[in-house]
Amino acid sequence: MILLTILFCIILLVLLVSWIKVNPFVAFLIVSITAGLLLGIPLNSVTKSVQRGLGETLGAISVIICVGAMIGKLVAASGAAQKIAEVLVNGFGVKYIQWALVVAGFIIGIPLFYETGFVLMVPLIFSVVYKYKLHPVFIGLPMLAALSVTHGFLPPHPSPSALVLKFNANMGTTLMYGIILAIPAITLAGPVFARTLKKIDSQPLKTFMADEIPDDKLPSAFTSFFTALLPVMLIMGTTLYLNIDHSENTIHKLIAFIGETPIVMLTSLIVATFTLGLKQGKTMKELGGIYSHAIKDVSLILLIVGGSGAFKAVLTDSGANNQIADVLKSFHMQPLILGWLIAAIIRISLGSATVAGLTAAGIVSTMVTKDPTINPNLMVLAVGAGSLACSHLNDGGFWLFKEYFNLSIKDTIRSWTMMETMVSLIGLAGVLVLNQIV
Repeated sequence: MILLTILFCIILLVLLVSWIKVNPFVAFLIVSITAGLLLGIPLNSVTKSVQRGLGETLGAISVIICVGAMIGKLVAASGAAQKIAEVLVNGFGVKYIQWALVVAGFIIGIPLFYETGFVLMVPLIFSVVYKYKLHPVFIGLPMLAALSVTHGFLPPHPSPSALVLKFNANMGTTLMYGIILAIPAITLAGPVFARTLKKIDSQPLKTFMADEIPDDKLPSAFTSFFTALLPVMLIMGTTLYLNIDHSENTIHKLIAFIGETPIVMLTSLIVATFTLGLKQGKTMKELGGIYSHAIKDVSLILLIVGGSGAFKAVLTDSGANNQIADVLKSFHMQPLILGWLIAAIIRISLGSATVAGLTAAGIVSTMVTKDPTINPNLMVLAVGAGSLACSHLNDGGFWLFKEYFNLSIKDTIRSWTMMETMVSLIGLAGVLVLNQIV
């Protein structure tokens, strides 16, 4: 009965979001309260479980999401994103422009949320396409594959960061594994796959071409790269140090403190405020406006993440999570494959990668924390890969790609949907290979 109840709640979540078009945060609240009542939590405790889940989840993830959005917005508004792209295109040459944009998408995608990165980087793609008379989908899809991979695999993006916390994984280790998986996923689903798409008819609308910032007003190449990559450098640098130095002296404790994700994000924001803000002639008032807009951009994502925490808390307080874990073990399915499969099914049903990843995490988290044989860092990546599977008509990213590139639905499925599915499957394969090695 418990499994049927959980299945009913997941179906209810799918129907509320995809059919009735209820806001995902509200849908999570409705489903969480419904699940609590059906699973036997006392009436006077249901709302307490929901509130506790919201508070614990938002307390852990809100700094990462909000500060990350501020950094990403400033990287774009200051022209640092434009500078990074220009340097790479100039360095790679016209022959390898596609690879230059892939690298740009990967670097710029690390601090930017996917939708933000898409809207900001697609005009750059079109500028290159018009300037050098290249095929839009052939040039553009690989860059978007890079953006998608950073969104699904790499902290400090919201979904992988939340999964790290839910599975008690290590942020730095997950980031390193994620980069290892990202290289083949982007290469195969990007430049290699794009070779088959040159016959797709695409006439991008000039409406979507962005106004470029004059070169004399752009930050330097070093400043742009350094600021955009600082969160990753700090996370990876401190992780490597702590894995080498196992002492408990003052320096070790200081490095461990600096490596805490909230400290990394806050440090990166302070640096970005000077390098891409004040040094570029912006006032603190102007920067405050940029940061305020960034918070508005991610407010819904923040609430959705909180809603998923409420659902998980209800499962935990009712004891359902333990029973689900026991039942899942009886399936004798490789746990990493199971995590990927649950996330993929929810992604196909709902369309949202973030909701898919977080909902799947709520279902398998107890199994991960109780079974020492399951590598929590790899489970983050397995669920993240599953959450990218088969983007289709119920996903906003599908329509962004279709409308910006002016494609038919058939050609969008052939290009965008196939690319996302390839990223997902390659990610799963990479996780299973790493599981045999680490």
